[in-house]
Amino acid sequence: QVQVVESGGGLVQAGEALTLSCTVSGGTVVFNTVQWYRQVPGKERELVARIDGGNIEYVKPSVRGRFAIDRDNDQNVVHLQMTGLIPEDTAVYLCNLRNYENSGRDLWGRGTQVTVSS
Repeated sequence: QVQVVESGGGLVQAGEALTLSCTVSGGTVVFNTVQWYRQVPGKERELVARIDGGNIEYVKPSVRGRFAIDRDNDQNVVHLQMTGLIPEDTAVYLCNLRNYENSGRDLWGRGTQVTVSS
């Protein structure tokens, strides 16, 4: 069974950095479109970053320059590198594999909590 697992969240102070990881047990991130979303209670889930099968990257403009996404094929992991964190970045961060292996299915992890204190 293919499962998406996020890790790396935690409680940090404003200005600090975190790196989130998205791995796929029983599957692969290689050549798949991987997206990081974040969810705040009462607000819509928003796309933060994407790396597609051809390694073309997208980062939400409001976090560009602070956040970056990369893929390590050897380690079968996609990272979301976050620097200069601010309290408004507090959210549950979720990893999504869009149209996994061209199956028509989107796969989601359970998320990892990021809390930024002021």
